[in-house]
Amino acid sequence: MARPQTTIAVVSVLFLALTLGLLIYAMTQQAQVTCEACVTFHGGTQCRTAVGPDRDQATRTAVDNACGFLASGMAQNISCSNTPPDSVRCSD
Repeated sequence: MARPQTTIAVVSVLFLALTLGLLIYAMTQQAQVTCEACVTFHGGTQCRTAVGPDRDQATRTAVDNACGFLASGMAQNISCSNTPPDSVRCSD
C-alpha cells in the first residue's frame, strides 16, 4: 500500500499539470489575432504589437501599450488612448 505522502504528492502533481494545461489551452484559444499599431502623441511615435481574440481588441491593446510609453499621467494616457493610430497591421 502506498504511503499517504506519496499519494498526496502524486495527486498534487496531476492537479497542477491539469490546471496548467487548461490555462495554456484557454490562452491559446482566445489569442487569435495579432495587430501592430503605431501612435503619435505629443511629438513622439511608438509602435507596439498585441494579441487578442479579435482585431478590435488586439488594436486597442496595442494602442494602449504604445500610449504607456508616450504619455505621462492618467489624463495624458486617456487622451493618448483616444487618439486614432497612425497605422494598424493585423494578421490572423
